[in-house]
Amino acid sequence: MSRLVNETENILRQKLLAAVEAAVAAGELPDENPAPFIIERPSNKANGDYSTNIAMACAKCFKKAPRIIAESIANTIDLSNTLFERVEIAGPGFLNFFLSQAYYSEILKDIFVCGDNYGKSDYGKGQKILVEFVSANPTGPMHIGNARGGAIGDCLASVLDWAGYEVSREFYVNDAGNQIEKFATSLEVRYLQHFKADVEMPEDAYHGADITAHAENFIHEFGDKFVSVSSDDRRKALVEYALPKNIEGLERDLGRYRITYDKWFKESTLHNDGSVNRVISALKEKGVTYEQDGALWFKASEFGNDKDIVLVRANGLPTYIVPDIAYHYNKLVTRGYDKAVDVLGADHHGYVPRMKAALTALGLDADRLDAVIMQMVRLVREGETIKLSKRSGKAITLNTLIDEIPLDAARFFFNLREPNSHFDFDLELAAKESSENPVYYVQYAHARICSIIKKAGEQNVQLRTPTDKELLMLCSDEEKELIRHLSSLTGEIITAAKAYDPAKITHYVLELATLFHKFYNAQRVMCDDEGLMQARLYLCCAVRDTIKNILTMLKITAPEVM
Repeated sequence: MSRLVNETENILRQKLLAAVEAAVAAGELPDENPAPFIIERPSNKANGDYSTNIAMACAKCFKKAPRIIAESIANTIDLSNTLFERVEIAGPGFLNFFLSQAYYSEILKDIFVCGDNYGKSDYGKGQKILVEFVSANPTGPMHIGNARGGAIGDCLASVLDWAGYEVSREFYVNDAGNQIEKFATSLEVRYLQHFKADVEMPEDAYHGADITAHAENFIHEFGDKFVSVSSDDRRKALVEYALPKNIEGLERDLGRYRITYDKWFKESTLHNDGSVNRVISALKEKGVTYEQDGALWFKASEFGNDKDIVLVRANGLPTYIVPDIAYHYNKLVTRGYDKAVDVLGADHHGYVPRMKAALTALGLDADRLDAVIMQMVRLVREGETIKLSKRSGKAITLNTLIDEIPLDAARFFFNLREPNSHFDFDLELAAKESSENPVYYVQYAHARICSIIKKAGEQNVQLRTPTDKELLMLCSDEEKELIRHLSSLTGEIITAAKAYDPAKITHYVLELATLFHKFYNAQRVMCDDEGLMQARLYLCCAVRDTIKNILTMLKITAPEVM
């Protein structure tokens, strides 16, 4: 974390508590322990650089009006030898603190001391978090929803890493269950149709061109060898041929999208190693199951779910929820992650309480499972929504998306809105090279600064570290606003990590680019005063490096020329 930001907040807290003690000693406040209070960075700079609600928080225990408490604290607080220059009382008793000009100088120096690590913190204390995302059924190519989930999940993992957590990325491969049966049916029909024209494809099967291609490639390799064998043998052979190719394709396509997983976890391993059966046995032993109509039910309604759920069907086959319970148990117990974070589609709202109910029944703390519910995305071109259909094979895939628009734009755009909000993805805007395009706007700010530094060198300006006196010259509103924003990066990353919302970081860097352009248009960098010029070049470099840090975190390029 930025050493200065962290220390400044800690010092202010210490000064506030010392002021309360002084007010108690002077008889202005009763001798009571102060209540917990917060210190925050106001969005409106008129409310200071830091603000606290200590007076309101302590009103009950001190039995005084917040305004009177605030006046006592303001009168006794000692801000000497700090980077604060004054305190003001606002509204019912807020205490607003204003930083001195020296603070802004120290922030810039701190950015250069931290270098590539500026923005990182130890907030997470190394807790182990497993982020599972995309986890698309390996029965076909990834669609646009997977593209959004990939960008959100991957950037969220990066945000958590920068916030001090030990993060792993994982893809859960659903290589068992109903979707694989449907995959087998689809492959079998396409295979047989090559030899028997009267074989019909079920309406609910997969009709995509990828299924046909798999069948034709299988025929090229094996011919009619599997026409006369049993359906079970034929389906098994087709799946064993096509499924690994699909999984390889998922890994390849996601790699192209700059996503690399620490582990690809196959559902089939949970069936093969007995984990699925052990979950059923464990729930039975805990007395939280019952039989009805030949099926085994879990008393999920006793653990916060809206209704009980079937674990094992009357035909003896477990439902999809059982391997999923085993999978989450594996994450939290077998592998010992402190927390599991699932990035899920909008149709999974009911899934989370079911999973938490099962984990609770198994004796786990369900709060160790968190879910990011991601809403649908619509592709828009020329103001018209593009219709998607995975079953018909006419869906826009992840690959076709990044063939059409820059990869940087795809990753940035999918993180422009919080995950739980609907999003219209404007394909024309994403490909546009103008300030209207958010990612281009940010990248242009980085490239513009690189151009400024290059031109300074061409004019024989030797960049150096400005003196403290020179840095104090960065006192215009535009300069102070820009540095204030730079100073808030670490806190913003922590906030994004706590909210599981990487969109906060794209918003932050967009605002940083806006503030830089505002500063550049208002203040002349290559000015006649050599000391001021060096200070402004130093500020430019701090912005450049911060933008690069953020884009690197989001796996987006930071071009030096555009």
